[in-house]
Amino acid sequence: MATLADLPDSVLLEIFSYLPVRDRIRISRVCHRWKRLVDDRWLWRHVDLTLYTVSGADRAGVGRGGASGPRTPDLELGSPGRMRPKVMWHLLRRYMASRLYSLRMGGYLFSGSQAPQLSPALMRALGQKCPNLKRLCLHVADLSMVPITSLPCTLRTLELHSCEISMAWLLKEQDPTVLPLLECIVLDRVPAFRDEHLQGLTRFRALRSLVLGGTYRVTETGLDAGLQELSYLQRLEVLGCTLSADSTLLAISRHLRDVRKIRLTVRGLSAPGLSVLEGMPALESLCLLGPLITPEMPSPAEILSSCLTMPKLRVLELQGLGWEGQEAERILCKGLPHCMVIVRACPKESMDWWI
Repeated sequence: MATLADLPDSVLLEIFSYLPVRDRIRISRVCHRWKRLVDDRWLWRHVDLTLYTVSGADRAGVGRGGASGPRTPDLELGSPGRMRPKVMWHLLRRYMASRLYSLRMGGYLFSGSQAPQLSPALMRALGQKCPNLKRLCLHVADLSMVPITSLPCTLRTLELHSCEISMAWLLKEQDPTVLPLLECIVLDRVPAFRDEHLQGLTRFRALRSLVLGGTYRVTETGLDAGLQELSYLQRLEVLGCTLSADSTLLAISRHLRDVRKIRLTVRGLSAPGLSVLEGMPALESLCLLGPLITPEMPSPAEILSSCLTMPKLRVLELQGLGWEGQEAERILCKGLPHCMVIVRACPKESMDWWI
């Protein structure tokens, strides 16, 4: 029977990549081979720290040099899931550094004045020590005291999930040179985000993809005005918002003639509302998500009719509508032979969050 010692390095690295950060470091003590593998650059391209929070004590120490400080060989957690700042600094210096491509952090937003928070010092340290960091995902984080100017300037993707941000973060009047490479921004349940912030996204000159999830302060008027200034977007997702699908599609048809990918929930979607996309010259992928189906919901035949007028459409995806294995799926697959038609239930979140 084969043992772990018989497995090639590539297989062991793949196994190690699914381990929490603490366990990755601990297994480096097993043998010289495993220590060498834990030091492999490939293993530290994508790091998920959402299991831990950075302790509020000694927060400023994260941003200091630390190269001459004591070595921290393990994640010494003061309480379950609590990561000390010196450990975070050790990870930056010893393991992540120039290897890091994607970082996921979270669990920092709590009630009480003594709550741990992400600090500007930590954000600046990421920018200085991780020059190849391209994607930053922040979950349940209090960023109200973190200026957007402290974020790593190398970011191409910024994801904010259930985060608190300063009202000044995304205003149009802010420095237009911040995050010059940012191509994609995900705003998922960010309570402070509103109409003026949407228009302020024009400061990010490289922005091409925008995801709005549960942004209940964005109005139909604000979306229309914002998309007018963001006419260069190539991908737009509007999920779980208070906006109707019809009003969203109308704003898209008016201002995003070069959009390639649209993904939105079907709340308030009707056949006339879907028809405004007819003839969209660059649209390649259309995804409609349930489960809020109303009597006005377009029938499979009406969806087919609209899709046939989109010359570059190659992917049609219908999630959570309850049509999988039904006659609706057969009609769409037969009527759109040039398209990949995907009819399925809403998938579970992938463990490969960086994809």
